[in-house]
Amino acid sequence: MFFDKTGTLTKGEFGVTDVIPNDTNEDDLLKLAASVEYKSEHPIAKGIVNSAEEKNLTLKDVQDFNSNTGEGIEGKIDGQHIKIVSPKYIEKNNIDIDRDTFNHLSEQGKTVVFVLSNEKLLGMVALADMIKDEAKEAVQLLKDNGIKSVMLTGDHQKVADWVAKEIGIEEVHAEVLPDHKAEHIKEIQKKQAKVAMTGDGINDAPALATADLGIAIGAGTDVAMETADVVLVQSNPKDVVSLVELSRKTYRKMVQNLWWASGYNIIAIPLAAGVLAPIGIVLSPAVGAMLMSLSTVIVAINAKLLKA
Repeated sequence: MFFDKTGTLTKGEFGVTDVIPNDTNEDDLLKLAASVEYKSEHPIAKGIVNSAEEKNLTLKDVQDFNSNTGEGIEGKIDGQHIKIVSPKYIEKNNIDIDRDTFNHLSEQGKTVVFVLSNEKLLGMVALADMIKDEAKEAVQLLKDNGIKSVMLTGDHQKVADWVAKEIGIEEVHAEVLPDHKAEHIKEIQKKQAKVAMTGDGINDAPALATADLGIAIGAGTDVAMETADVVLVQSNPKDVVSLVELSRKTYRKMVQNLWWASGYNIIAIPLAAGVLAPIGIVLSPAVGAMLMSLSTVIVAINAKLLKA
């Protein structure tokens, strides 16, 4: 089972993962950052504001808000000149930070912003594309069913490795171009393996079409949904497991109904033809017709039980 990362295993939106204060506490640091970011439309800003709202933090009024492209944003709060800046700004102005912590967060594929008050470091906030709560359970359930999960993404290797580690996926193919996703599918198919691909974006369409089974996330693009064999109404990775289980149950019902239907023909038709007449066993046409109707009823009831 190949999975795309963004929008399939992750929510496709930033969320705060770490708040590292310096001469303040976590809530105050997050409150100041969210207050300034509130007026910004950037995805990182939305992630910080959402995290503050989840903690029921009361945001402060901001004056003189300003956005500096490539460096960050700024504004005044209670007389303090607050800036939310990028690592580029930190390097440019030679501001002293905890390099070990910053490097550790960066290696996990997280985006780090710095909060300054009057050019003094108050702390740093790390964000990452949030992993869906159901993703880890879905991967484990697939593993329990003997299905190997593989991540196939165009994202940076470090980001993909971090997400895969959190979810429990052992094999990762990162920094893969859209056209090359289908090539990865073909390589596995050459090894006589059946491949399913789950994705939601335009970039996933070639892979969805190449896989033996293409599964599109319902919240994805129209191209992905038109290309896939199956469309999941909800953006829940666990529905992939439900799909596999439903397919197996359906196949079992097909086999069972085949035997119910053919069993009548294998046994009843020879009896009706008089094969055992020499030893006194004869099946009348009326009984044969009744058995045939009964087999039809049994097949129909057995099929209806698939819902249970």
